[in-house]
Amino acid sequence: MYNVRRRFFLFLLAAISISLSAQNFSADREMFDAYKRENMTVWKAYIDSHQPSGSSHQILLYEYGYCGYIVAEDKEAAKPYVARFRADVEASKGQLPIGHYEMYMSAVYVYELRLHQSFHPAKAMSLAKEATQLAPSDPLVLAYYGTSLYYAPEPFGSKKEALRYFERAAELFQGKEWQYCWVREANNMYIRLINNK
Repeated sequence: MYNVRRRFFLFLLAAISISLSAQNFSADREMFDAYKRENMTVWKAYIDSHQPSGSSHQILLYEYGYCGYIVAEDKEAAKPYVARFRADVEASKGQLPIGHYEMYMSAVYVYELRLHQSFHPAKAMSLAKEATQLAPSDPLVLAYYGTSLYYAPEPFGSKKEALRYFERAAELFQGKEWQYCWVREANNMYIRLINNK
């Protein structure tokens, strides 16, 4: 049961994100260390300390990850965070790196589905695929689509196809700017899971 819960926790955190080149690396390191310890109270405090609807690319990454976690842990507590994430993504349209709006909206639909607030699984998958077409060399987009394929039931998903996206993302995650990127860590975990089956 613990392994299933841990995998689901990591899936929800790994399902996306944004360009990290302009981020504050001391904050990233703290958040990365908290992710590895599965201490999401650090993430909650970080998100709560930022104003909604004026979000930077950096905070959207952590909103996305925290929503994945809290949706699995406490659906009632998740509702305001998912609503805020949706509002912040919509407010950032046109300001995000190419493909990231589609990636984030895909995640919004996944979270709303898990909260029984909307039912758009096909739209979520379509947006995830569109993001890869818009940004075929963005490791965050590729990792997110890989995660979508990993968890989607056949014929929509495929672990074999997911592995292709995870491996491509891993190649692109090699730069120093990704050192404290939790999505890189999750991406590597999926590669190990698939290869060890």
